[in-house]
Amino acid sequence: MCGLVGIFDSRERRPIDERLLSRMNESQIHRGPDADGLHVEPGLGLGHRRLSIIDLSNGSQPLSNEDHSVVVVYNGEIYNFQDLEKELKAAGHVFRTRCDTEVIVHAWEQWGAACVERFRGMFAFALWDRNCETLFLARDRIGIKPLHYALLPDGVIIFGSELKALVLHPALRKDIEPRAVEEYLALGYIPDPRTIFKDVHKLPAGHTLAVRRGQPPGEPRRYWDVSFQPNGVKSIGEAQEELLDRLSEAVRMRLIAEVPLGAFLSGGVDSSGVVAMMARASDDPVNTCSISFGDPEFNESAYAEQVVQRYRTNHQVQQVDPDDFDLVDQLAALYDEPYADSSAIPTYRVCELARKRVTVALSGDGGDENFAGYRRYRWHMYEERLRNLLPFALRRPLFGMLGALYPKADWAPKIFRAKSTLQAVARDSMMGYFHNFSMLPDDIRSRLFTRSFDRDLSGYNAVDVFTRYQSEAPDHPLSRVQYLDFKTYLPGDILTKVDRASMAHSLEVRVPILDHEFVDWVSGLPPEWKLRGREGKYVFKQALEPHLPKDLLYRPKMGFAVPLAKWFRGPLRTRVREALLGEIMQESGIFEMGALRELVERHQSRARDYSAAIWALLMFESFYRNTVTGKTRRDNGNISGNMRAGTGYAHG
Repeated sequence: MCGLVGIFDSRERRPIDERLLSRMNESQIHRGPDADGLHVEPGLGLGHRRLSIIDLSNGSQPLSNEDHSVVVVYNGEIYNFQDLEKELKAAGHVFRTRCDTEVIVHAWEQWGAACVERFRGMFAFALWDRNCETLFLARDRIGIKPLHYALLPDGVIIFGSELKALVLHPALRKDIEPRAVEEYLALGYIPDPRTIFKDVHKLPAGHTLAVRRGQPPGEPRRYWDVSFQPNGVKSIGEAQEELLDRLSEAVRMRLIAEVPLGAFLSGGVDSSGVVAMMARASDDPVNTCSISFGDPEFNESAYAEQVVQRYRTNHQVQQVDPDDFDLVDQLAALYDEPYADSSAIPTYRVCELARKRVTVALSGDGGDENFAGYRRYRWHMYEERLRNLLPFALRRPLFGMLGALYPKADWAPKIFRAKSTLQAVARDSMMGYFHNFSMLPDDIRSRLFTRSFDRDLSGYNAVDVFTRYQSEAPDHPLSRVQYLDFKTYLPGDILTKVDRASMAHSLEVRVPILDHEFVDWVSGLPPEWKLRGREGKYVFKQALEPHLPKDLLYRPKMGFAVPLAKWFRGPLRTRVREALLGEIMQESGIFEMGALRELVERHQSRARDYSAAIWALLMFESFYRNTVTGKTRRDNGNISGNMRAGTGYAHG
């Protein structure tokens, strides 16, 4: 994979600071350690870091057309580039390389902004056309590859693959966006198009942004959306057959590489299905890797071993220390803004393991969103049945009262923890899903904020992240929440996690289950084929039965687990108190220190489990200290010794 940066003067042709552009580019060296390049002309600077995958000897970027009037920097893979190259050659275009990057240049010349509609793959790119003095930014349909941008007060636009490149520009203000903090504490990530900074935006998935010099920058334009329209499949048997054909094609397209290639193999349905399709498409053994945990409750390595034996993969497995908290501060630097999915720790480790043998790895990400595999989908449909028993006018006060009276019982078996369900049923479908999804409920979030910060929010609530998509979401309650996840959770959490963790190790990850043609076809299958009773991914599992063991397909879902509650009451007890109750959080002016103290003490006394909230706040404190205040730890970030010794840290 690669990293891109740029500086564009949208008003004039003022000189570009090449040293600044170079520093921005070098900040992303981990995304592309193989080569670097700059293109500078009056009013424009483009930078690129390359991880060589295809046409290793050529294809360096920035890359231009024959007369150098069109220049591109690009991050990603266009899997149908060979077919497009043939079409473009037939139209008279001349190619100098064998890489997919050059296809973008000629596709722009041939089709203009509509070129993105011809690309099948994962991509983010910035293209400059001197003839029409236009900068064109684009991001792939699903949001696999990131792109950040900001408009500075003097009309200069800066952009880059990661936020860390933009913050190096001295004219960028690091003013915290209050709505982003509210969204972060509700969801655990900051959804597109917002970032933690007021002046920086993420280009949303499936969008482009064209800026012509001398004209005010417009709004991003959407060029694709997942349709959830019926696809014409008549029977579930027909669906299973076509599903495998389409998945096999998506996998085959992603096997093109001139460097070592492999796959993640967790032992779950999705990654196992991808490995099975890879094995069918390859004459050589597939390189696979997985990590295992000491706790058998979260250890899927035995299931991964079944796939290894069945397909004779070249497998590598590594056991991860369950107390792998050495990455706490590294993660804040890796993600550039607050990010609270603790599974980033094992994801970082599995990418680290994979990179020892391969440069490209296929993953099973996207199976849960496509085929309704998350438990929350099943729970949402159960609550929908309850909602349908009574009209909203009766249901809201009745279940609202029951939810208020029912005790909070984190310690009890799940069947007795009904408070959240009662509160969700008292809401409408969208609000109920948000309530179940929220990391911290509304009342706790509001208590954490200072009065001045609450005023800055002006009544904003993170549920707006969901309601902004309400008019475009499908009518069926299951399809509706799947659509919401495609717009928010998938690009904001899952794909962000994998992109940053893999790029930290200069590893390219490809996601065949998120091939946009496959996604759109799957979205058109009847919802009851995806979630049947309590069985999620039903049609997917049925299709894979000839290729994978049944006990693997129909076992309970596991996933990466991190023992946060234990950490925060044990080895990180002192660290939590010093970080959350220390000067950085006080300086921010965002948090009510008494509320933070109560939250920490209730967790550490075992009165409540606030581990997810504490992790989110730790990640915020680390981000704020490093990025906003510039204060660093005395030991330059090597925190493991201090944490284990319980000596805490000091600001320097």
